[in-house]
Amino acid sequence: MTVKEETKEIVVGEAVLNSLNQLEDGEKFQTCIQCGTCSGVCPFGLWMEHTPRRVISSIRWGEFDQVLNSDSVWMCVSCYACTDACPRELPLTDNLMARVKEELLLAGKVPEELQVALENSQRYGNPMGESPRKRAEWVKPVAAQVPIMGKEKPTADVLWYVGDYPSYHPRAQETAVALAKVLHALGIDFGILGPDEVSDGDSQRLAGEKGLFEYLAEKNAKAFDKYEFNLMITTDPHAYNAIKNEYPTLGFQYNIQHYTEFLAERIKELKKLLKKEISARVTYHDPCYLGRVNGIYEEPRQLIGAIPGVEFVEMSHSHATSLCCGGGGGGMWLDGFQWELAENRLSDWRMHEAVLARPIEDFVSVIKTLDGKKSKKKEAPAPETKIIAVACPYEKPRFEDATKTVKDAKSILVKDIAELLAESMGI
Repeated sequence: MTVKEETKEIVVGEAVLNSLNQLEDGEKFQTCIQCGTCSGVCPFGLWMEHTPRRVISSIRWGEFDQVLNSDSVWMCVSCYACTDACPRELPLTDNLMARVKEELLLAGKVPEELQVALENSQRYGNPMGESPRKRAEWVKPVAAQVPIMGKEKPTADVLWYVGDYPSYHPRAQETAVALAKVLHALGIDFGILGPDEVSDGDSQRLAGEKGLFEYLAEKNAKAFDKYEFNLMITTDPHAYNAIKNEYPTLGFQYNIQHYTEFLAERIKELKKLLKKEISARVTYHDPCYLGRVNGIYEEPRQLIGAIPGVEFVEMSHSHATSLCCGGGGGGMWLDGFQWELAENRLSDWRMHEAVLARPIEDFVSVIKTLDGKKSKKKEAPAPETKIIAVACPYEKPRFEDATKTVKDAKSILVKDIAELLAESMGI
């Protein structure tokens, strides 16, 4: 490296540090104690040359060129595990890693599949490159009408921000259809934006495209402000996080809930409609941006627990320690890249845990047997059907792919909580 190039990289590193210092809590990065906790909890830490700890160290030593010359930062799926575990409470995910990805984008060092998703988001308003005119076509299988704001009604009690994947992806569309039926069954006055809706932009932001995020947020805000509503609900935890926590920084403030919060508040009315038993052993995957980021853990479990016939079990990692599905922070559009580097998928790891999920009584029985004690109680046979319940549209297609490759996972069904509720209602 020439002196000129070295000087340029030092200047870039200083610029990154200065920009971090200008952010809320940005000065905290100076207090990093280099403990390595972030590296230890990162699900892809083994394959990252520059975990948050090493990124901060590189900036401090004026060696940020090492970070820019490595593509391993793209292994970060913004799962928030490092931020949650950091003893100094550094905003590693939102600020540090997103800022590094921004520099990589500016340097043109971005995996092709991610670049395509970002370009599609800017051109079409969604990462899949689908036509905005097709955004409400998923409503066709719904027997009851799904009102489109502006086309069929100017006001609604609840504005439902459907999101990209429930609007376009065939597997996630099933969740949207189920939730529409549940809302109708509860008598909720709701409407959707249809073609007026664009991507929430949260995953694009965490992939380093802050400008694109602001562009998408402004488009959505203009659409929201055209209509009258009292509450907004979302299907997607990433959209929930963006509209609740990030849009206000741009001056856009809305009263918003994830649909599991919304339905959990109506659990009494909901229970009256849950007539059909679902005889199954069900475990639940905590989405990163519903659980770890926004602290919503119990509402989804309350909904699952209300379904008659369900035997609920936890996976070994749950609540704040839940493993990431691998879709956040641009990971949804980096599967090929990540497989080439790691030959592993986080969704596969999570499915391994789903296969092993058991009620606590099973483990107690094993311990008693090892102690030479036999239980006199006759154990009820375990349900033959096994389900991993999800509450994020990224997860259903990812986990369904994992059931095809993970040993003993082929029999596991992947269903959104909205689908389970609709099934128990008989709709």
